[in-house]
Amino acid sequence: MFRTVFLDRDGVLIENRSDYIRDWSHVAILPMTVKALSGLHQKGFKIIVVTNQSAVGRGLMSFETAEEINHRLVSTIREEGGWLDAVYMCPHQPHDKCLCRKPLPGLLLRASREMSLDLSSSWMVGDAWSDLLAGQAAGVQGTIMVRTGRGAGQLRQAPPPEAGPYLISDNLFEACKTITEMTENRLTSPDSP
Repeated sequence: MFRTVFLDRDGVLIENRSDYIRDWSHVAILPMTVKALSGLHQKGFKIIVVTNQSAVGRGLMSFETAEEINHRLVSTIREEGGWLDAVYMCPHQPHDKCLCRKPLPGLLLRASREMSLDLSSSWMVGDAWSDLLAGQAAGVQGTIMVRTGRGAGQLRQAPPPEAGPYLISDNLFEACKTITEMTENRLTSPDSP
């Protein structure tokens, strides 16, 4: 079983767009992302992107285009020295009532089954309450809201009543530092097995 960091895509890894990322030309990787992903990979974490892409369900782009963007993102990050293990995508609209659209935990649960992931020692990093709720519903160890993307705006709102404890970081790099420090502290604690 592998410990994992689950990441939202838009607003966490790449710049968010109000009109959706519909083409590779819209992709702009956020600063320090590659360094953050490289550090997590070196610490032995699986790194899984879990992303809602309702632009597919809305007919604004094809499923194939969305998958191509995800594949190119993985390749680009690897070429630059970072790492992503996989991308899991929900292409549905909110009213489709699917089980894979965050805040439901379907993407994380599917990834856990398919990749032998240990959710209880894993983390979810996102820029929206729906990301954190999905992680908490899946039973991850911790959730972190980043201020990039929609994060700063989400933090100005009251947390949803069902939200459990969460941490806040300025960006993915800071979130990854927090995760590795907390994991190392947990592993070296005299109370740890």
